This record gives sequence, C-alpha cells and structure tokens, in this order.
Amino acid sequence: MKLGLQLGYWGAQPPSGVGELVAAAEESGFDAVFTAEAWGSDAFTPLAWWGRETSRLRLGTSIVQMSGRTPTSIAMHALTLDHLSGGRVLLGMGVSGPQVVEGWYGQPFAKPLARTREVVDIIRQVLAREAPVTNPGRHHPLPYTGEGATGLGKPLKPIVHPLRADIPIWLGAEGPKNVAQTAEIADGWIPIFYTPGSAPMYQPWLDEGFARPGARRTRADFEIAATCHLQVVTGAEEKAAVLDALRPVVALYMGGMGAREMNFHNQVFVRMGYEELAGEVQKLYLSGEKDRATALIPDELVDDMHIIGTAGEVRERVAQWEETGVTTLLLSLRSPDEVRAIAELLA
Repeated sequence: MKLGLQLGYWGAQPPSGVGELVAAAEESGFDAVFTAEAWGSDAFTPLAWWGRETSRLRLGTSIVQMSGRTPTSIAMHALTLDHLSGGRVLLGMGVSGPQVVEGWYGQPFAKPLARTREVVDIIRQVLAREAPVTNPGRHHPLPYTGEGATGLGKPLKPIVHPLRADIPIWLGAEGPKNVAQTAEIADGWIPIFYTPGSAPMYQPWLDEGFARPGARRTRADFEIAATCHLQVVTGAEEKAAVLDALRPVVALYMGGMGAREMNFHNQVFVRMGYEELAGEVQKLYLSGEKDRATALIPDELVDDMHIIGTAGEVRERVAQWEETGVTTLLLSLRSPDEVRAIAELLA
C-alpha cells in the first residue's frame, strides 16, 4: 500500500510550511501529493507551484470539481501539468453537491452520473488526440448547437500533443450507482468515508461496475485511495484527546455539509448503520446547535474512520485498511518530522 500526502484545500489564508511537507514526502518515499478544492483555492495551481520542486512524487487532485470547468478545460489543465511534471499527474474528479454546483458555479446539478460519464469520455478523447473531439451528450455537447449558438462551432484536437495519452482518472463517489460507475469507467476511486468497518458495504457496488461490459479495470489493477487522519499516540489518554479533536469534523460532514433535503455525506453514514444518529446530528447542526451535534458522535465511529494509536496499533490498523483493498492511504500530516516518522514506521 502506498502513502499519499493530502494537502487539502486552503482555509482563510494560504497555509504555511507546505513546501517543507512536500519535500519531506518526496525524500521519505511517499508515492504522491494531493490537493483539493471547495469554493476558494483551486486544486491545480498548488500542485504546479509545490510540485515544481519534486521529481518523483505523483501529483494528484482529490478532487477537481467537474462543474467548475468544462471537460476540455480540465483536460487542458491535466495535459499541461503532465508535461511540466514529466508524466506524474493523477486526475481525481468529482461532482461535488448541489449547493456548490448551483450556488457557486451556477450550473445545474441534475443527472450527476450522466454528466460524469460525459466528462470522462471527453477528457479521454482530448488526451488520446486521435480525432477532433465531439460529444453528442446533452450535458456537454461538442460542438455546441443549442440556444444562442452561431452554428460555427468546429470539432478540434488539442494543439499540444499530450505527453501521455491516458492519464489516470480517479473519481470521488459515495452512493451505490456512482461507485459502480466509477469501477466501470475510471482507473481509481477516492472514497470519502471508506473504513475497515464500512468496506464490506462497498464491495458489491464495485463488483457490479467491474462486471459491466467494457469496464476499464478489474479489482486487481483498480486503485482505491482512502483518506484518513493517522496519528501515533502514547496511550489511551492522548488517543481520547485526538478523537475529541476529530469529532467536530465528523459532525460537520454528517450534519452540515449539504442541504437537509440532499446531503450525500449524511446518506453514507445512514448506509453505514447510523441512520438515527445521522438524522439527529443533522437536525441539531442545521438548527445551530453544533456543540450538541458534535457531542453525539461516538468514539467508535471516529476511531473507525481514522488510524490513531500507539506505533504497534497503527501498524495493525494500516494492515487492516490494506486488507480491505485500499491501495493508497491519503494522510493529512502536520510537520516534516511527522511525515518522516510515519514513512519510517510503515516502511
């Protein structure tokens, strides 16, 4: 199992010390570094900036929001960075949610599976550069012939010859249909709440996708990149403090990331067996009672979602994650020393 450094997206200001973190990851044998985006910093620019000082690390997005750019624009970003990095790009993408897609990007959220399939197909056409890019689909028609069209649209191939004709595409997916489609059309999957406890739930969905005609991958060569917080502690007291610090994040995703009518993260927890809890946490969170919502999150759930323990316990837990099919652990680490220590511990 490989290790990835998860840089995430920025808060109110650009983070400090990231260059040192990336350098430590490069030196310590990490496989990749990943960036994210929400509605502030973008995913591509930090990879170009911090990745310029690396020569070995793969450069991944986890994730690029599909509605923020046209498919051909995403392909242009990827092929450009792939050239600059010598063929090290991993293109992770996802549909985000209706609040962001319609509220921030001003695009319709409907039919996310069909939109995803079109985006992936168009990007692969651009990178293959075998013919002018066309798409008859309703979400990203190329050439565009709808309302306001001049009729002059012309199918094009990219001017730049891509360094690689088939950059790996990983998709963020949560629900059964989306996970199955990801196994069918993508090279890897970036789940948000994949844990040893929830892993059995996902296996039939993945198998459905692998069994579809024309599926690109099999379970043997499909990547699963799971994100978690990993921390070595001295004992039970310190572990309890770490769980307490992580509890508000779980409450946020369970209760506050999305609308009451449509919160995909909340639905993942429902499928994991926490239906009553997820409903109560969402009710409290959306009514402004965040502290009460957070207090309801049980230790065992936080513990299952992350890897926290003594050095020996961490090694055992990592092995458990690997046994479920995880090929890459995406870790958010706080210092170069921590990056080096984790690499040494798991070597």
